[in-house]
Amino acid sequence: MELLSELQKFLEAEEDELVSEVPNPPPKKIRLQEPEDQIDGMDSLSQNGEGKLSVTEDGSSSSKNSNLNVCNVCLGILQDFCEKEFIKKVCQKVEASGFEFTNLVLSVSFPPQLSVREHAAWLLVKQEMGKQSLSLGRNDIVQLKEAYKWITHPLFSEELGVPIDGKSLFEVSVVFAHPETVEDCHFLRAICPECFKPAKNKQSVFTRMAVMKALNKIKEEDFRKQFPCPPDSPKAVCTVLEIECAHGAVFVAGRYNKYSRNLPQTPWIIDGERKLESSVEELISDHLLKVFKAESFNFSSSGREDVDVRTLGNGRPFAIELVNPHRVHFTSQEIKELQQKINNSSNKIQVRDLQLVTREAIGHMKEGEEEKTKTYSALIWTNKAIQRKDIEFLDDIKDLKIDQKTPLRVLHRRPLAVRTRIIHSMETRYVDEHHFRLSLKTQAGTYIKEFVHGDFGRTKPNIGSLMEVTADILELDVEVNHFIVEMPVYTLSSTKIMLLKH
Repeated sequence: MELLSELQKFLEAEEDELVSEVPNPPPKKIRLQEPEDQIDGMDSLSQNGEGKLSVTEDGSSSSKNSNLNVCNVCLGILQDFCEKEFIKKVCQKVEASGFEFTNLVLSVSFPPQLSVREHAAWLLVKQEMGKQSLSLGRNDIVQLKEAYKWITHPLFSEELGVPIDGKSLFEVSVVFAHPETVEDCHFLRAICPECFKPAKNKQSVFTRMAVMKALNKIKEEDFRKQFPCPPDSPKAVCTVLEIECAHGAVFVAGRYNKYSRNLPQTPWIIDGERKLESSVEELISDHLLKVFKAESFNFSSSGREDVDVRTLGNGRPFAIELVNPHRVHFTSQEIKELQQKINNSSNKIQVRDLQLVTREAIGHMKEGEEEKTKTYSALIWTNKAIQRKDIEFLDDIKDLKIDQKTPLRVLHRRPLAVRTRIIHSMETRYVDEHHFRLSLKTQAGTYIKEFVHGDFGRTKPNIGSLMEVTADILELDVEVNHFIVEMPVYTLSSTKIMLLKH
């Protein structure tokens, strides 16, 4: 009943005797979503029993016995885990993680049952203050998590020598647990079952969000019947399940040319079997993964080409998301050297305009793809002998509308549909009686191969039907030099805008 005793002493004190010696707390930081369940990762710190934290020779953390009772509200978090010795231990983990950072955001995850105990303490304080004709709203109470951050933020900042910034991409998360009181939440499920629905990515339905939702719904009298106010005192303090570091993704963009007719854009795997040894994606990303020390990546581009199609002109815009990178700061010269390293590693591709960009810039790359115009160059074969005059009429056709059913070759991965596309212009060059060159400007998304051979009548009209011959395509190149993608630079300069021009 320590809490009740202290509260009564406070209420009985004369108002003029209360002198605040604590300065105003720092402003609240922007919160990130805290992990609710334990995630396998870094070595964990654990603490059992009561008292202060000590560091053993093997680097783990334990606690020394003391005469202090464990707080029945914070479960020892504000007693044992705000001291410099614990802060230093966390900072050692951060410094050993190998991440490059100039600021950080601290994310703490408290056990869900802590919210129940906070609620019980609030109801008790509210009741006792009511006896003195004083009112107390829920928003008048400083949440334990905020109090913890107020205390520890300056300590972390001082120890690591960097500011705490709620907008930082570098996150240090500390996850607490208290097995002894894990059943504190269970009565809420019986009263508010709709708040505790199983989720695929959660090991338990008793998440902090679910508990808070239930506490907002439950009536005060129902809560008091089910849970003691004040809460019972535990025997042991909280444990630390994990201390984890992570960095938000960074994005690298540029343009690539593909000069090989035997190279897919992404790994070519059919029925679990790899068909070709490499891809455009891998030739670029392998170098980025090593330099940025990232865990994984996601590749995207403005359109794609077939394995046997070359990409010429100024190149196709691409972007790579680097997940959890350990190195993130580069000079413009280092980026140029990285681009040169990629280009020297293979004669199948070349990269240009390599740069760090923002997440928003990736969206710009994808905007309006259907409205873009693309230029192609194809080598055409005909079964019948042709003369120069037989192809000249194609030069005069402008803005030809064609209907294309989903090609047979992509029907396994694309829905069946009829798409109308526009062939803006064509230009021919006679080669011999069975071959000619065809340059086309088309709406993006046009299947060029099918426009030439007709795909068994699934594309109408087509080159074969227009010329009244059987036609096929022997070579195809895409000339990517017709649009500008604006890419705001991510870290090289906060004000500079680079254009991937042609």
